[in-house]
Amino acid sequence: MTTMKAQTYQQYGDPSVLELTDQPLPKVGPGEVLVRVKAAGINPVDWKVMSGGLDPVMNAQFPVVPGWDVAGVVTQKGFDTPGVSEGDEVIAYARKDWVHGGTFAQYVSVPVRALAPKPEAMSWEEAGGLPLAGLTAYQVLTRLGLAEGKTVLIHAASGGVGSMGVQIAKAFGARVIGTASAKNHDYVRELGAEPVEYGEGLAERVRELAPNGVDVVADFVGGVLEDTLAVLAEGAQHGSIADPSVAENGGHYLWVTPDSEQLTELARLADAGKLAVRVDRTFPLEQLPEAFAASQEGHAVGKIVLTVD
Repeated sequence: MTTMKAQTYQQYGDPSVLELTDQPLPKVGPGEVLVRVKAAGINPVDWKVMSGGLDPVMNAQFPVVPGWDVAGVVTQKGFDTPGVSEGDEVIAYARKDWVHGGTFAQYVSVPVRALAPKPEAMSWEEAGGLPLAGLTAYQVLTRLGLAEGKTVLIHAASGGVGSMGVQIAKAFGARVIGTASAKNHDYVRELGAEPVEYGEGLAERVRELAPNGVDVVADFVGGVLEDTLAVLAEGAQHGSIADPSVAENGGHYLWVTPDSEQLTELARLADAGKLAVRVDRTFPLEQLPEAFAASQEGHAVGKIVLTVD
């Protein structure tokens, strides 16, 4: 077998630029493995990259195979890959240093430094939705000083990243308040957070729950800086993955990094029953344009996941 099916695009644009094509099987370099893809999470960054949104900072080699999340099976090893065997079930946040060979395909090459064992407690679809969102939540919260006994506010607590952030913060022993629309409040409670409604008066509603303010604010949606600044306790930390302007207001603008050890820790939390991935819906590889359109609507509760035969 020298070729594989992959979703590709030859130019930046909307989901209409995607095509299911035959592509060469990825080469497997030193420190890399070839993974047969079983499932791959859809993340908003995928279609933002496709629109050209990262072109100022990342080179693209066309045709691009999009996708950075993967759960699958190791089928081939490159030179110098200790600790990995063919047949291993793995997950990875498989972002490369440039935009090209992604995970929305039958196979993807992945550096060992990004790999972790697939959680045994998770289905392929759940595991495919874990890496990017889970690592984003973990890295943001730990860099903001998450610790037992702290009060944490998570913006967009019912979304793909926010829902994992709630669970991670609870696993650390924190108290969690989560913003969400009213229809998702029961889900946010199930995750372990105290839900508050979005919109006008948000800061006041948070202050009712935490009169002395909150210790950590993690913004996973953007457009909430004013509310964040209004609820910070003395010495509190805040950060965002969606709003660069936080850096000019005492906060941190954060970008997720592949990390095998942290991803392994997330898999351990999943197998311990402390971290679950809610799959909103799945699409087969052939329907990636429809999956992107569903992601762009912004109404998913949990993760949208692509499945690959």
